[in-house]
Amino acid sequence: MSQQEYPICGFVPSYILEAIATSSTAPEESKSACKATLEHKHKCDAHRNDTSSVPQTLQASLSTANDTPGLQRRIYDCQGKDEFPKKPVRSEGGERTKDRQVTNCYDGFKITYDFYSTVFGRKSLDGKGMPLLGYVHFKPDEDVVGYNNAYWDGQRNRMVFGDGDHIYFDYLTDSLDVIAHELSHGFVQYSSPLEYYEQAGALNESCADVFGCMVEQWHMRQSSDDADWNLGQTLFPVAFTGSALRTMKAGKAYAGDPVLRTDRQPKHMKDYYAGEDDGRGVHINSGIPNHAFYLAAKAIGGNSWEKAGQVWYRTMTSGLIPYRCDFKTFAEATVKIAGESFGDGDGAAVKKAILGAWVNVGVLTASD
Repeated sequence: MSQQEYPICGFVPSYILEAIATSSTAPEESKSACKATLEHKHKCDAHRNDTSSVPQTLQASLSTANDTPGLQRRIYDCQGKDEFPKKPVRSEGGERTKDRQVTNCYDGFKITYDFYSTVFGRKSLDGKGMPLLGYVHFKPDEDVVGYNNAYWDGQRNRMVFGDGDHIYFDYLTDSLDVIAHELSHGFVQYSSPLEYYEQAGALNESCADVFGCMVEQWHMRQSSDDADWNLGQTLFPVAFTGSALRTMKAGKAYAGDPVLRTDRQPKHMKDYYAGEDDGRGVHINSGIPNHAFYLAAKAIGGNSWEKAGQVWYRTMTSGLIPYRCDFKTFAEATVKIAGESFGDGDGAAVKKAILGAWVNVGVLTASD
């Protein structure tokens, strides 16, 4: 674990925030909020250059987790400040508060915990009962209207939620898929840590999307055919030309929006983004493995978490995924594990569906 950088893994990509911050038509309140959100990320990224205390922090967290039975949630109220209070406003089993964001965070944590526990037999994000810490109403600049993101802080094992500016983004805790996505970055960190850069970073983001989608589908009892396969569809309080922030289906989540422009995620390697932006495309190229999972789940049929999801989970916990994993290595591991995870009939069918999905997005060939 000493090589990991513990980045700030935000749900809203920087290029979205930059588009609003530099727009000639966006309201000044939103532009200022996006600039402050970006400045906070840059500050955190710079701080991550010094990771000397990370192994001790992780060890302390794991030691605490080992003595913690069952689900343990602690929700804190930052009160619109760049401060992290020590006293929670609601702990496990505590009384419901009148604050909807506290309640949403508390409830979303349980749904996500129950998903991992029920579907995969996993005890919290680390598999050892790690407490789930959520900080709501976070705002690093008191002079702006809101913080336009939610993020997983892997160095401190906590989730942080902004309230949005209520112009382009609404409360981040109103979306279960946002909560589940960010918590799933914690699962990635404690199963197969992936460098937050290039294809490994795109796999990191993709796994958070995949498991975040499955949490919502599982909670709503939606089959692969019934699900919308969108993420962040409830984030926008104003007219928006698209369906969501991201979609795992073919096509774009949004196109021709006057401010956000067009969804940058590709769904095939021929459209792979090779530029410097977004950590060389962690939120952009994640569209390729996202679409592969969607195609596999649809081809297999039924519920995404029962077969395709089992393969992705077993892949992430197999020890086969290196820190700087590329798409091909990950894809080959899923195909291998698919063939080993089910009976002869089902195993062959699942393996064929998963191989076909990776072939369809250009990561593997039919001979792989």
